[in-house]
Amino acid sequence: VVYEHRSRLERSLQKERGEHKKTKEDFLVYKLEAQEALNKEKQDSMNRYGALSSQHKILKNQHDDVKKQLLDLQLQHNSLKLEHRRSLESQSQKLAQLQQEKDSEVTNLQDTVFKLREESKLLRKAHQEVHSQLLSAQ
Repeated sequence: VVYEHRSRLERSLQKERGEHKKTKEDFLVYKLEAQEALNKEKQDSMNRYGALSSQHKILKNQHDDVKKQLLDLQLQHNSLKLEHRRSLESQSQKLAQLQQEKDSEVTNLQDTVFKLREESKLLRKAHQEVHSQLLSAQ
């Protein structure tokens, strides 16, 4: 009985050892596959990170360039605005000066016209007097 019991225990132990060995091999295969999958996923992640990083650098450089262009354009805008303001003031001064000159010239011409009319009246009067003297002399 003891021999038979011992024999069953040894078979059971051998069976357990076989199952343990198979389980251990299955586990090692699973571990290896999981490690490979993890490494592949890690590599993919690193590739994505590298691509995103380079894209980020490109976009950052573009952003800096656009920012610089904006500053340049703002400076140019301010410069042109100042130049426009100066030009406008200059034109306003010229216009006021020309208006003043025109008004002065109009006043002078009106005075001249008035004087010429007075002179014309005097000359007509003198002409009439000469004409009446001629008529009376005839």
